[in-house]
Amino acid sequence: MNRLGIEPTLLIFRIVTLLISFSFHEFSHAFVADKFSDPTPRQDGRLTLNPVRHLDIVGSIMLIVTGFGWAKPVRINPAIIERKSKAGLMIVSFSGPFSNLLLAITAGLLFRLMQTESLFQTSQTLYFFGSFLVQFIYINLSLMVFNLLPFAPLDGHEVFGFFVPQRFKPLWDRFQNYGMMILLLGFLILPYFRIHIFSSLLSPIIAGLFRLITGGN
Repeated sequence: MNRLGIEPTLLIFRIVTLLISFSFHEFSHAFVADKFSDPTPRQDGRLTLNPVRHLDIVGSIMLIVTGFGWAKPVRINPAIIERKSKAGLMIVSFSGPFSNLLLAITAGLLFRLMQTESLFQTSQTLYFFGSFLVQFIYINLSLMVFNLLPFAPLDGHEVFGFFVPQRFKPLWDRFQNYGMMILLLGFLILPYFRIHIFSSLLSPIIAGLFRLITGGN
């Protein structure tokens, strides 16, 4: 154990996952925005998989310590994107969580293959890699589900907001003003009092997706 109270192996897994998953998530936002002719991500140097361009110090520490965290948001120009497509903002927002799902599925396929061939039993190195895949899949699914929560500034507020009927848009926009407050309350304050609203709702979803992808029971 280290000062963070995390097993060294688990700490390594989370750091590697952070470097890959956050970079791919933010690159996906940048790539899709670029395809909608928005030059902002390219000008900001975000059209890259280089982790240095995407990682946020506080968000990275949170992921290592808690399993949840965030990267630096990709700046976009909504006006340019919406001129290309009314669904443009929704698609750009959804691309991030979707990238985490793709990473989880890819790792899940590799995990199933190794499990089918019983490769985990052949060497300590492959067993170590299999353990990494489990963490990698779980954290990417967690990032996907977390980011799809319908609260600003998460991706879900644009994704679900796209489907809100026009007559309810003003109410939806007012609700989003409290998004960060709701997230802080649900993930930081209430758990301090052993009230785990979000984890109680999200954990079964993440676990179900994990079983579906890995073929576990």
